[in-house]
Amino acid sequence: MSTATRVALVTCATFPDLWDDDHPLRDALRERGVIVEAVRWDDESADWSRYDLTVIRSPWDYVARHDAFVAWAHRVPRLVNPATIVEWNTDKVYLRDLAAAGIPTIPTEFVAPGQTWKPPAEGEWVVKPTISAGSQDTGRYAFPAQSEQAETLVTRLHAAGRTAMIQPYLRAVDTAGETALLCLPDKSGELSFSHAIRKGPMLKGPADGTIQPGDESITPRTPSQAERDVAARVLAAIPGGTSQLLYARVDLIPGPDGAPTLIELELTEPSLFLRSAPSAADRLADAILVRVTAHLS
Repeated sequence: MSTATRVALVTCATFPDLWDDDHPLRDALRERGVIVEAVRWDDESADWSRYDLTVIRSPWDYVARHDAFVAWAHRVPRLVNPATIVEWNTDKVYLRDLAAAGIPTIPTEFVAPGQTWKPPAEGEWVVKPTISAGSQDTGRYAFPAQSEQAETLVTRLHAAGRTAMIQPYLRAVDTAGETALLCLPDKSGELSFSHAIRKGPMLKGPADGTIQPGDESITPRTPSQAERDVAARVLAAIPGGTSQLLYARVDLIPGPDGAPTLIELELTEPSLFLRSAPSAADRLADAILVRVTAHLS
């Protein structure tokens, strides 16, 4: 290329120099001669046409402005992951599509504004909005003792025009923890398994409107073959296929029968835990350069 490649890593005002986990990617790109700039998604002065590729990383303040964020994604040229994926994946009603495709998912009840909700009679349940980040406005409730608190959260979400989702709390979160499988393009450009981590429990009780602190200890994990098989099935069910994706994160947990169950599919702004796998940042940087070359050819 006659001029230096220029890549934007999209962030938010809270992390103007990117989230720490993305520094290895930034550094790997710079080692390859790429001009890398951290740019807020809502920076009205940003000229997105200047970049050979715009990579979404940590725009985590978009939740309260979801429609604006999706509209922004549709305006940005050469965006990865692309706007159609952003629109589909930032509202967790996508779980319906994956369940319909035969993916094992946590049974989920969606309650939109204007709909009534009857709290469960017993057990522990998670209540949260379908559009959220960092477990904000997410709570864990024991029924019937905390029914009133759970109803208060649902009412508050509905008053803000947000859809609530209710899922049984899986006790394996407290023991096995979540397994997050990170998928990046391989040398052939195909999205494939890169590395995995274990995440401890996040939810300690009812939501208070803030991001739940929880136990966010992250440790490397070798996924089981069953987990890898489910992750492959999840990727195969993504609308439009995986060739459009630069990254994917599949979050699994053992269900009541011990089999891997999908919690979330993160395709928009997931932490990639690049520090947990020494070669991951290099692999992602190389994939970005391949994408740039493809766009310029």
